[in-house]
Amino acid sequence: MQRRTFIKTSTRAVAATTIASAVPFHIMASKPKLGDIILGHGDFKYRLEREWGNLNPKTHPVKNCHEMVMDKKGRLIMLTDHVKNNILIYDKSGKLLDSWTLKLPGGHGLMLHDEGDSEYLYITDPNKGKVLKCTLDGKIIMDLKHPAKEGAYRESMHFRPTETAIGPNGDIYIADGYGSQFILQYDAKGNFIRKFGGDSFLQEAKFKQAHGVALDTRDPDNPTLLCSARIKNAFKRFSLDGKYLETYYLPGAYVSRPVIDGDNLYSGVCFGMERGEYNMKMNKGFVTILDKDNKVVSNPGGTKPKYKNGKLKLMYQAEPVFKHCHDVCVDDDKNLYVCQWNAGGVYPYKLHRI
Repeated sequence: MQRRTFIKTSTRAVAATTIASAVPFHIMASKPKLGDIILGHGDFKYRLEREWGNLNPKTHPVKNCHEMVMDKKGRLIMLTDHVKNNILIYDKSGKLLDSWTLKLPGGHGLMLHDEGDSEYLYITDPNKGKVLKCTLDGKIIMDLKHPAKEGAYRESMHFRPTETAIGPNGDIYIADGYGSQFILQYDAKGNFIRKFGGDSFLQEAKFKQAHGVALDTRDPDNPTLLCSARIKNAFKRFSLDGKYLETYYLPGAYVSRPVIDGDNLYSGVCFGMERGEYNMKMNKGFVTILDKDNKVVSNPGGTKPKYKNGKLKLMYQAEPVFKHCHDVCVDDDKNLYVCQWNAGGVYPYKLHRI
């Protein structure tokens, strides 16, 4: 090697080593590994990062990544049903910040509520029939009473709660999605007020798998409740005192809970269908996004939404990216984080908005 070439090569190597040593390892290692597939439609398109939430399964195992919320600090708080770590807390780069557990074998529903002085988590476990309010570090504040103890249910009725929502006045709404199919309303102190819904395939104001419930404040003068009727492929709207208002039918989409962000509604589709077949199919999940008029505008991982004569056509999985999308979290940059159930213990995926 000539002396001049050696000097140039050595200088470049030293410079590269100096720059590398000046950059923290976690920053160098956190460059997103983005896939080539673009998911979604219209103004809601995303690039996939499968490995965003990956951790060491020996120290931070997950069975199912059920739901995720973002707190005021921008931390992403995820609920699992693994008793070793019910809660995993990430930053937006995918770095683990904290973890803790309540040793819940069926941790399923996670809702964040800002009460002004502090933010609190509401966690449901259908396996234990539990609805818990706790601090962001896992201190239990309230354990809501079983509806049979409040006279709301007969002793023989199942109570397997899947989700909660908090009304403008602090009332607590519980979706008994794996139990008796009611939405139960309690006041902020945990006293029972009423129940509505119930189990029926044919009656419009009732449910088959009332999997989720959320407060819809997109009309600030008229807040309402949106409830999942998963087996009916629908979201149902109710007033805050339980009066049925309307249904949004999403053919082919076995939706999880509704997630409101800005003018839009997001949901994981846990099961899907195949083209021309109306039977529920495993491993056919995707994400669906509705606009302020509750029209589907994008289906990341699914088929492009199509309307004919004002009616939405059958939607189904288009890309085998997801198995069972159980929840979607939206960050302040409008990126999505997708939690999956029964997907081989995978950690959350990140969808980068483009």
